Amino acid sequence: MHDFNKPLTLIDVGTGAGFPGIPLKIIFPKIKVTLMDSLNKRINFLREVISELKLEDICAVHARAEDLGRDRNYREKYDICVSRAVANLSTLSEYCMPLVKVKGFFISYKGSNVLEEVKNAKKAVKLLGGRINGCEEFNLDGDIGRSFVIIEKIDKISDKYPRSSGKPSKEPL
Repeated sequence: MHDFNKPLTLIDVGTGAGFPGIPLKIIFPKIKVTLMDSLNKRINFLREVISELKLEDICAVHARAEDLGRDRNYREKYDICVSRAVANLSTLSEYCMPLVKVKGFFISYKGSNVLEEVKNAKKAVKLLGGRINGCEEFNLDGDIGRSFVIIEKIDKISDKYPRSSGKPSKEPL
C-alpha cells in the first residue's frame, strides 16, 4: 500500500468533523490533506480547527462529491481517498473513485459484516476503474466490529462518472 510517512495527497470525502483526515494529518505531517464536506457550516468549523492547531498543507473544501469529481483541479489527483459512514459502498465508490489517481487507493471505513455490501459493489467498482483488494476487519474495545474496504484504482474512469448530483444515491451502479 502506501507509506504515510512520505509525501502523499489524501482527500477525506464527507469528512464531517474532520475524522479521519485531521488525525491522519497530525500523525503523518508530510501528507497533504483535503477535507471535503457538503455542509459549509462544517467547513467553517474545520477551518477554525486547522488554524487553531496550526496545521499546514491541509485545506477544507465546501462541495458535493459529485461536483468535485468532475472538477479537473480535483479529479484523479489524490493518492488516497478515505471516507466513512457516508453511503453504501456502490454509491460511495462513485463519489470517491473519480478523485483517486490511477494506482491510488480508496479506503472505506465501514462497520462489521461488510462482505455482502462488498459483493454488491464489485460491478460498480469495476465500472469506476477499480479493483477491490480486500477487506480488513478489526475490533475496537473488544466487541465493536469495523472494517476497511481497500479499493485500488487500476484504470482511468469514464467521463460519465460521477453522475449528476443525487443520482448515485438514488440509483446506485
